This record gives sequence, C-alpha cells and structure tokens, in this order.
Amino acid sequence: MAELARKVVLDGTARGHTVAVAESLTGGLVAAAITSVPGASAVFRGSVTAYATEIKASVLGVDADLLARAGAVDPEVARQMAAGVRRLLGATIGLATTGVAGPTEQDGKPVGLVYIGYDGPAGPIARELRLEGDREAIRAQTVAQALALVFS
Repeated sequence: MAELARKVVLDGTARGHTVAVAESLTGGLVAAAITSVPGASAVFRGSVTAYATEIKASVLGVDADLLARAGAVDPEVARQMAAGVRRLLGATIGLATTGVAGPTEQDGKPVGLVYIGYDGPAGPIARELRLEGDREAIRAQTVAQALALVFS
C-alpha cells in the first residue's frame, strides 16, 4: 500500500494534479496512506470522512433521494461522493469509498461489497469490488484498490 500511495504522490506531482478523498467504510485510511508520503502536500487537498449517510448528502451533495432509494452502498453514490469532494475541495481528482466492511450486511448489501468512485480527467467512474476477509482485510483491500485507481 505504501508503494501505491507513493505513486499517487509522484504521479500527481508530475502531472500537476491534486486529489481529494471522500471516505465512508475506510474511515480516513486512504487519506492517511497518501499523507504518509513525503511531499504529499503538493498533491493532497484534503478529505471528508462521511461515515453517516446524511453527511454524504449534506456535505458532499449526494442526492438524498438516491440515498433513500438505493442506500449508501451504490455505484452512483460513490460517483457522486467523488464529484462532491472534488468540487468541495477544489481538486483535479475526487476519489470516494463506500461499502460494507462487516461484520454484518448493511441495508441488504453483503459484507465485502464495495464501490470506489472517481471523478477527474478520465471521467466519472464507479468500480465495484467483491472482497473477502474480515473487516480489517476488506478495508485494507479497499484502500489499495482506491489508490491504484487514481492514475490507472
């Protein structure tokens, strides 16, 4: 994971891009990984840990009707979170994580179902992951996949 975070900082610096992160199930782990790299301040704008569903709407601008209809674990929610944090923090790239780390399902969604949202030069993207393992493993795998998506 450290190497992926280093790549985000180096590639972002070389390309003149900045990154902002909106996190739910990862609770700040993506931001922590990026900011652990020396020189991260050239790339990292900041983050919002929107763990509660209503914060996704009120702070990040995720459509409240979508959240009521689909729940927080949804590809469009991930895309809107990424777009919202990008806009809110004035970044070139917005990245978002939402999903179910366990130990039990959430809103009828199974443990291990994760969406990573991206909004930036490559367009809006939502990547679905079906991860296995305990809560810690699912969160760690999500961080790695999110970092890998930034400049893929």
